[in-house]
Amino acid sequence: MEQMPSQDPQKPGSNPREWQLLEKVVLEAFTEQRRARRWSIFFKLLTFAYLILLLLLLGPLRGTDGPAEISTADHVAVIYVNGVIADDEEASADNLIKALRKALKHKHTRAVVFDINSPGGSPVQSGYIYDEIRRLRAEYGSIPIYAVIRDIGASGAYYIASAADDIYADKASLVGSIGVISGSFGFVGAMEKMGIERRLFTAGENKAFLDPFSPMAENQKTFWESVLAVTHRQFIDQVRQGRGERLKETPDTFSGYIWTGEQALASGLIDGLGSTDFVAREVVGVDKVVDFTTYPDPFEKLLKQVGASAGEGAAKALYQSALTPMAVPVQ
Repeated sequence: MEQMPSQDPQKPGSNPREWQLLEKVVLEAFTEQRRARRWSIFFKLLTFAYLILLLLLLGPLRGTDGPAEISTADHVAVIYVNGVIADDEEASADNLIKALRKALKHKHTRAVVFDINSPGGSPVQSGYIYDEIRRLRAEYGSIPIYAVIRDIGASGAYYIASAADDIYADKASLVGSIGVISGSFGFVGAMEKMGIERRLFTAGENKAFLDPFSPMAENQKTFWESVLAVTHRQFIDQVRQGRGERLKETPDTFSGYIWTGEQALASGLIDGLGSTDFVAREVVGVDKVVDFTTYPDPFEKLLKQVGASAGEGAAKALYQSALTPMAVPVQ
């Protein structure tokens, strides 16, 4: 009679009950992991809902888009241009133009001042603002528009200022920088030294000509320089149109140099030295100054930030949960 092989009690898995117990432990571990992730998502969403409710309750404390007070007397409307000029920034074309239209429509506005403290930014945004200032100047001809440069009014910021009737600055302000710049880095040599292979697929031989990980051919360099040259010419044309015969051109005027307010006055880049209060008091003859700046709504800004953060966390948790491997029963 054939003898059945005896099971070694010390060998793992030799007992069917051990396999069942191991399977149960693994399944419970995965189930607990999934449950923990679901609770994590729930609490993140609950926190997000609480913050929304809190912000809604604080709604009356939100900022406004100016003016900060209802003026019932003659005033100079001030629009602050602070920081980089870009689509998503405080000094965006939409914000500045909205403020300008509101200021010009106010029946007690006697002049508008763009109070500038900006290194410049997008040529598209700056050009849009320039065109609207010129158009609205013609529409509201009885209301002068001035630009006052504080610490700096360079590049795109000076682009905007040149559309005004007159430009003022402090003697030590930085003014000008009439030029266009584009910069990046090239990592081709470093990749070769480290043995890194670049895999890039395009349709169009020049589609990746600005890719820092690919070499730039001479014809691509020439093309990009021509793009910058066209943008620079547009900038120059607008400054010439805005400043007219007041501009005393030299070979350095449009070279990208930046000057002090005192130097800018001598070269015709600005019309005088003074602050916003000086322009209101001495030039316009009105003491009252009202802020018409369109400020970003802190409620919407915070809501966007919180929403993006919570959404990213929830999406990440859901993604990780979906990738959790299912326990497979051991046979």
